[in-house]
Amino acid sequence: MSEGFDFWILLTVAIGILVLFVLFIITILFIYQRKTFEHQQKVAAIEQNLKQEILKTQIEVQDQTLTYVSREIHDNITQVLSFVKLSLGVVGKDAAHTQTKITESRELISQAINDLRDLSKSMSFDTIKAAGLEKTIAFELDRINKSGLIKAKLSVEGDAFSLGEKNELVLFRIFQETVNNALKHANAKQLKIELRYSAKVFNLTIADDGDGFPTSILDEHRGSGLKNLQNRANLIGAVATIKSSPGNGCSVMISLDPLLEHVYANADSIS
Repeated sequence: MSEGFDFWILLTVAIGILVLFVLFIITILFIYQRKTFEHQQKVAAIEQNLKQEILKTQIEVQDQTLTYVSREIHDNITQVLSFVKLSLGVVGKDAAHTQTKITESRELISQAINDLRDLSKSMSFDTIKAAGLEKTIAFELDRINKSGLIKAKLSVEGDAFSLGEKNELVLFRIFQETVNNALKHANAKQLKIELRYSAKVFNLTIADDGDGFPTSILDEHRGSGLKNLQNRANLIGAVATIKSSPGNGCSVMISLDPLLEHVYANADSIS
């Protein structure tokens, strides 16, 4: 009788332990599913925020590109064509004088065509895809040097390699915006551009000898163009470091891990 009673006690305890174990497993699975769901929600929110940032960046780039094109057409090409119009307007009856004016006009029109071609290349994604970041930046600096607005110098360290088409486009747009800021606001006379290639990190540095500014304004004006450079760099997994002080120019360095896989690198499109 005692042995039978002990058996039922052991059986009850075993069943109780089994039930507790099953409840424990169910609780663990429930917590795991809840954590997984919360994680998926966070990932979805991050992806949605990233898409919004990419869209915002696309719109900003488009606006800046249109402004840039408008200024180039107004400042350079329109001026050249105006000279052509004035030159043709004073063509006289003297054959030699007429021929001189016609020759000058042809040269000015040729210059305008070249300016339009250069402007088109600097705006085209196809140019960056075909030539790569280094050659595209070199082409752009050559165009800037020809304008006489500022003296620009390019140096390259390491063997150049592709960083991915979308990454290189974003890097080139950052380069363009930084140079544009230096031309408009810095009163700079010289620009130094450095490209450093290595297996561990790629660095793009744009430095000017302009007026400079206290970097504290970056925190005070979060919507500023320089702050946008940092946000744009973050979209491709890069880090933007901005150094400046009054009277000492400004340096912008973009650091990118070439092996870093980032969702932006697989984005379908960007302007």
